[in-house]
Amino acid sequence: MLMWGLDKGDSEMHPTSLVLVAIVNNPRDLEIARLLGWYRIPLRTAPKVIAVDYLAFYQTGAFGDEKWCIQYTAPVHGHELTTRAELLKTELDHPHAKEEYYKVQLGPLERLPRSILAESWRRITFLYTTGDYLLKATTINDLIVQSEERQLLWQALRERVVYNYGVQEIPEINLPEEILAALLGIKEGEIFYKDDDEGLT
Repeated sequence: MLMWGLDKGDSEMHPTSLVLVAIVNNPRDLEIARLLGWYRIPLRTAPKVIAVDYLAFYQTGAFGDEKWCIQYTAPVHGHELTTRAELLKTELDHPHAKEEYYKVQLGPLERLPRSILAESWRRITFLYTTGDYLLKATTINDLIVQSEERQLLWQALRERVVYNYGVQEIPEINLPEEILAALLGIKEGEIFYKDDDEGLT
């Protein structure tokens, strides 16, 4: 079982905090995050780097009047690789029960001072951003790290991989803009997400 953790003596979000916008497509999963302190991500659809400082939860159409927005964040304390069956023991007959999932350990959910609205963007997937962008955002569009800062964000994520996973240093290369944008969850100015439970079951 792979596990890592960060020293979270200071859990306050900072402008340089690494933030992963994560999909919550049913209220039960937000309650699990709130009450049990974890969030699951299927290994097969996981973003490239899980070792971030915070998750920000994008609420899909299942949330009724509170749909298509980000209202909550939570500090990340670590993660481990397990199976869906281990996470949800009452659903052992689920089609994905034996598949591997990341169990992301969380601190307390924190409500944002104002909701970050999707506006016309309803289709998103995992997206990397920073504390600075998150704390200033009023819409999902405001979370998109601008072109000139994307290399810096990717460099910070690469360093997190080296530090947390003990891999050899990843060679530094200048990635084409479209590849870099895709790695950060951005594609042609949009964030894509299919508004059902595909990929998160």
